Amino acid sequence: MAVRMRVLFIGTGDIGLPSLEWLLNTPKHEVVGVITQPDKPVGRKQMLTPPQVKVRALAAGIPVIQPPKLRQAVADVAAFNADVAVVVAYGQILSRAVLDTPRLGCLNIHASLLPRHRGAAPIQAAIRDGDQESGITIMFMDEGLDTGDILLMERLPITPEDTGGSLHDKLALIAPSALEPALDLLAAGKAPREKQDESKVTHVRKLTRQDGRLDWNKPAIELERLVRAFTPWPGTSCLLNGAQMKVHRVQAIAEAQACPAAGAVVSADAKGILVSCGTGLLNLSEVQIEGGKRLAASEFLRGHPLQAGDVLG
Repeated sequence: MAVRMRVLFIGTGDIGLPSLEWLLNTPKHEVVGVITQPDKPVGRKQMLTPPQVKVRALAAGIPVIQPPKLRQAVADVAAFNADVAVVVAYGQILSRAVLDTPRLGCLNIHASLLPRHRGAAPIQAAIRDGDQESGITIMFMDEGLDTGDILLMERLPITPEDTGGSLHDKLALIAPSALEPALDLLAAGKAPREKQDESKVTHVRKLTRQDGRLDWNKPAIELERLVRAFTPWPGTSCLLNGAQMKVHRVQAIAEAQACPAAGAVVSADAKGILVSCGTGLLNLSEVQIEGGKRLAASEFLRGHPLQAGDVLG
């Protein structure tokens, strides 16, 4: 029978909430503390808001610390006397001193099938790049960026309807089913360590809103994946008469006719705004002009009429 371990949870993003919830409720292990990022100003009023990880931990009576720089709080980490740390979407690189503090090391919950999509935006990258599946990797952490040995993986198909938001939520929900056997193996002293294949590594940097600017010279199918991948963050947009227009929902259409220049409107009616791309057509079915509401294309066109030949930037 596996030994009950003292677990330190280190995380900030909402993707870690189901894993924290499982840890709080399982009789197998004890959560001895939570480390998360400092509260941050949110929204137009810049209200100081705690991470939901902190809210849940405090509600469960678990001590929480929020050091601005974790590498300067090694003594605080050691005070938890943890057997293992579980790290997910924390937002800081862990120093060697922190990594070595828990008796059995630190396990990371990463939202891709490593070594593919190391880095800050693996969920969006998987959809953007047309991957057929994603998943959760549980790995032993080292000082590199997602470079540690793999303990196990839980795979998940990507559907044609998945967005960055929906895939995020699905991966968050399956993470506990990967974490549970990983901790069982670690506690029993039977955890495997598989080196990552460096020849298959891809990297994903942190995304910005500029990454969501639509390039009409690209194939329609690529732009459809980009819109899905970047929903809800960082979003996708183009220019309409010099104003930014957010693009929320699209459908790629196989090229069935000679297409005009990339970015040219082919038609605009109740079915949507059909735009010519590098190859194929993209139907914009839900859009939002700068300062306006998110609208179905049919409603949007009532206030912003378009016709064939108009060009989107």
